[in-house]
Amino acid sequence: MTVDKDLLLILKSNGIGDGEPDLGEALMGSFLCMLLESGRLPARILCLNSGIFLATEGSPAKEQLDRFAENGTEVSSCGTCLDYYGRREKLIVGTVGNMRDTVQAMLTYGRVLTP
Repeated sequence: MTVDKDLLLILKSNGIGDGEPDLGEALMGSFLCMLLESGRLPARILCLNSGIFLATEGSPAKEQLDRFAENGTEVSSCGTCLDYYGRREKLIVGTVGNMRDTVQAMLTYGRVLTP
C-alpha cells in the first residue's frame, strides 16, 4: 500500500448521506474498505463531529481505521468533538487533535477527500 502524502480524508460523520443512519454507517464501512483495497491511502484522516464515533469504543470501522494507521496514515479526532460527545476517554484509534491542526491540514494538503 502507498500513502499519498498529498491526500487528506475528512470524516465529518459516522455515516455517508442524510438518509437512514444504518444505511449511512454501512456505506461508510464500505467506503473505507474500498479505499483500503485501492492501495492508495491518505496521509491523514481527520474525524470531526459525529465522525469521532468511528475512532472511539464501539466503532463499526475500528478494523479499517487500525489498518490505515498500521500502514502509515495518521488518524486524529477533534478534541472538542470528543468532549462534546463525552468520548475523549473512549478514543481507541489515533490521537486527539484540535481546530488549529484541522485548519492547518486543510490548507496544507493538495487534495481533500470527504465522502
